[in-house]
Amino acid sequence: MSENSDLYEKITIRETVDGQPTTPPPSAEAMVEAANDKKKKAAKTTAKKKNSPDPYIWGIYIMLLVISVVEIFSASSSEVSGTNVYGPLLRHGMFLVGGLAIVLWMQRTPYMIINKFAWAFAGISLILLVISSMMGVEINGASRAIRIAGLTIQPAEIVKLSVVCLLASILGKTQTPGGVSNTGVITSAIVVVVFGACLWKNGLTNTILLMSVSICMMLIGGIQWKKFMYVMATYAVGIGALVMVKYVTPSTSEFDEVAQEQALYASARTGTEGVTIGGNNDGRGRADTHIGRIKRFFRGVSPDDPIDDMNRQVIFSKFAQANGGMFGQGPGNSRESARLPLAFSDYIYSIIVEDTGFVGGALILLLFLLLVARAGRIAYKCSRAFPAFLILGCAVMIVFQALVHMAIVTGLFPVSGQPLPFISKGGTSVLVMSAAIGIMLSVSRYAAHSGDKKQIRAEIKELPEDMQAANYSAS
Repeated sequence: MSENSDLYEKITIRETVDGQPTTPPPSAEAMVEAANDKKKKAAKTTAKKKNSPDPYIWGIYIMLLVISVVEIFSASSSEVSGTNVYGPLLRHGMFLVGGLAIVLWMQRTPYMIINKFAWAFAGISLILLVISSMMGVEINGASRAIRIAGLTIQPAEIVKLSVVCLLASILGKTQTPGGVSNTGVITSAIVVVVFGACLWKNGLTNTILLMSVSICMMLIGGIQWKKFMYVMATYAVGIGALVMVKYVTPSTSEFDEVAQEQALYASARTGTEGVTIGGNNDGRGRADTHIGRIKRFFRGVSPDDPIDDMNRQVIFSKFAQANGGMFGQGPGNSRESARLPLAFSDYIYSIIVEDTGFVGGALILLLFLLLVARAGRIAYKCSRAFPAFLILGCAVMIVFQALVHMAIVTGLFPVSGQPLPFISKGGTSVLVMSAAIGIMLSVSRYAAHSGDKKQIRAEIKELPEDMQAANYSAS
């Protein structure tokens, strides 16, 4: 009995620490449940807090904002009133601040949400585009915008981003080891043709931009060359049909003439010259504008040509670039900003070259190229196809528009109204491009990198089953 008592006392001593009884060992079921809870918590933490937003994309974006503030102030001399010198800059600054708020919001929003609302976003933007084409306000000879509560919204800018998001969703679902499935190619081509046809009345360049971005996204997805040729043939047939309808078939009717007279009467009453409702873009006038621009592009301009309304922008843009030289006249010292029409928007790159010279112009080009290069690097690391398509689609959209703007200003492309992203004055463009930057930062933060198995498992749980296609170009 004494031996048993001693043994009991020893066990009791071992099971106590500082006189407090220890917790009995958990059962096997409890240990398994605790391990599962730990894994779920770790997955949620990984899903919510991934990598930091890419600092290089942030740096490029901030630099473009700084350049925008300086150059808008320099290029807006024709808009400055005697009472408020800083008026144009303050108005533009409000949109830049709004764009910054969108970037901060979007970078904290997981990119997976884009997939859920891609079709709805595209549908709303298409409706706005149709409304602007039928009854929108006329800007520079084409019905491009909708005026709501004193604000002018250009749906064509929204359409570009919505189509990029929709194509990323479609291609992300249909990505295969051999490229893109037939369903993905056909659906993507139909989406682009439909939106391109609706964009046509808002400007030929917008349609070409949309098709070019879609082609790049398909090539990034590794589309097979046979399917790629089918897509190109579809685009060619679609553009040919639109050209026949718009440029060959007469479309001016008595209704069009009445609408033009009403628009002129309304503008005379309100004193808003150049901004009318309805406009004449439904008739032959807009087609003649396109044809005239192409003819003047191939004919070229000479310093000895008489300056008129047809060549004013091109000639003064050339003067501004020539005046810039290698290092420019210095910010704020532009001479041509007071004479160049739309110097603060469609031709701001020429003012940048005049202020900062060839060096400054090359720096702007380099910034946009670095943006797409950085997006390509991040896309290459993504383990899933959808975020890779999404970030590269946004980057290509931004950079292509910048390249088209520069090509128009430098005379490599026929005249067409395309703003320089983040720098040109224009509220809708600034906000939409800021949203694209926010999406890119969201992908850089939340997309799992190939090789990180923990992040990949968490990402797959967040994505729907049909969006879990692997990024086969990832290392």
